[in-house]
Amino acid sequence: MKSTLLVSLLTFQLSIQLNPSLLSPRPGTGSHCDWLVPSDAITSRPRSGGCVVMCRGGRGWLAVLVPGYFNLACLRFARTWSGRRGPMAETLSTGAEAASGLRAPAQQNGDAGGDVRDEWPPGCPEPAGPGVELAPGDGKQTTGNQEPAPAAALGPGKRKKRRGTTGERVVPPPKKRRAGVSFGDEHFAETSYYFEGGLRKVRPYYFDFRTYCKGRWVGRSLMHVFSTEFRAHPLAYYEAAVRAGRLRLNEEPVQDLSIVLKDNDFLRNTVHRHEPPVTAEPVRLLAENEEVVVVDKPSSIPVHPCGRFRHNTVIFILGKEHQLKELHPLHRLDRLTSGVLMFAKTAAVSERIHEQVRDRQLEKEYVCRVEGEFPAEDVTCKEPILVVSYKVGVCRVDARGKPCETVFQRLSYNGHSSVVRCRPLTGRTHQIRVHLQFLGHPILNDPIYNSVAWGPSRGRGGHIPKTDEELLRDLVAEHQAKQSLDVLNLCEDDLSSGLTASAAPSSELGKDRLEDLVASAPKMDGVAEAAPQDLDTVTLAPGNVAETDVENQEIDPLCPECRLVRQDPSPQDLVMFLHALRYKGPGFEYFSPMPTWAQDDWQDD
Repeated sequence: MKSTLLVSLLTFQLSIQLNPSLLSPRPGTGSHCDWLVPSDAITSRPRSGGCVVMCRGGRGWLAVLVPGYFNLACLRFARTWSGRRGPMAETLSTGAEAASGLRAPAQQNGDAGGDVRDEWPPGCPEPAGPGVELAPGDGKQTTGNQEPAPAAALGPGKRKKRRGTTGERVVPPPKKRRAGVSFGDEHFAETSYYFEGGLRKVRPYYFDFRTYCKGRWVGRSLMHVFSTEFRAHPLAYYEAAVRAGRLRLNEEPVQDLSIVLKDNDFLRNTVHRHEPPVTAEPVRLLAENEEVVVVDKPSSIPVHPCGRFRHNTVIFILGKEHQLKELHPLHRLDRLTSGVLMFAKTAAVSERIHEQVRDRQLEKEYVCRVEGEFPAEDVTCKEPILVVSYKVGVCRVDARGKPCETVFQRLSYNGHSSVVRCRPLTGRTHQIRVHLQFLGHPILNDPIYNSVAWGPSRGRGGHIPKTDEELLRDLVAEHQAKQSLDVLNLCEDDLSSGLTASAAPSSELGKDRLEDLVASAPKMDGVAEAAPQDLDTVTLAPGNVAETDVENQEIDPLCPECRLVRQDPSPQDLVMFLHALRYKGPGFEYFSPMPTWAQDDWQDD
């Protein structure tokens, strides 16, 4: 009955649209034949009986145009009959398209009276936006570089899966990743610590580096990617890794490096990982409640995994030794900076305190020991700071940099060096260190900003008699010779591929690759290399090496790091005289003890 009524309504509407004279007044009557509904029906759902046709000349009824009421009826019918593919559904679809085409001019001329959005019936695909095509048959959106799936006659509720042509490699869809960084027991159990010579060391372990195919890799072979972007190892190493089953593509072992990469390819590379040593000083708890954990971070230990550091980080040490997990860092300290470090236990607490940081409701206070006699009066430095290289982690004062402000106050002077209290009012990278260098009083043992690589004046007053490229080259050469590339957040692998990508766009760093970086650096002291091994003769049993027992992971025949014997740094070399003394915010204040080197009678300059 409903279907018959709707077909009649459709026929009547089309007749009116094609012949408007049907709605003109009858001669001599002065009345109209309209589609009328009571005014209170506008705010209520229409009854199942449909609409009423009445001829009335009075003003007690509110006229509603035929197209609007007809579309409402069609919408209700589509909800009831969605998914039907019978003759009636086809008739309704044709009628809706005709009605939409007739309604479009009225909307374009502004008759709709505002931003009108049609409610899309359940089960029907929404219209695609500009530049997006709909694959025939399934309503899915496809980008312009994808081929539409061929239409096929399928049964109700069926949908044909898109497959490649015969012999074409099919890439599975990317997996959803969990938001945020979280480490659990399975990560903490990867390896263990041991202590030697005042240092905390990590036993070498197997680790999976995982990544999805980058856009610039699409259409290129694995061999091309390794030879151009991962040149720290020769191709013979990657060929041996393939034979050992350590390279996997979409969780399947790679058989040949000539395989061509596609979008959404998932790569897994199992490597033998070595971490640099850090100080053996413990990470002490200063405070803990239901919201936050506050620790006294020793110098040389990064806050979270970065570069070559993973287990030798505050996050992993707290998880392995204090069973504190799922922590959210509330601020960061440089690896060589010690002192107060705060973590939130929940995301809600983290967001609240980060909002306080953005509103500058937090007060931070540092203490450091600098070269020479610092002025007795308070000094405020407002020099802007520019990032020279994000990857190397070097900044300098430059008019094109971001605005900064730091207030300094001298606490003591022992005849050679001064202890200075620092209050940064902004939070730029290396802000305190760069401002002290500009003032001519760099931190006494700062391995970056108190280096001869900055020139005779060591950057005082912003005077640097070399280009950014020359500065980076000299800094890297100096620390490569000292085996202290970790100070620059670098490793030997970074030098093999050059440092062009690390240059900040706003700096003066040249575009040329620093290919002569390694050649220009002096030979590293204290590094002995075993006789090179012929990787073509190395035979390893294929399999998941990451499941090997921890005790059997320390030596790997493919690992170049295993063939190096490095001299350990002294614990004193891992300390920089910069300490986070106090953090204060709405409702909290945390202190850390004054370090030994900040005492008034300290004389080990």
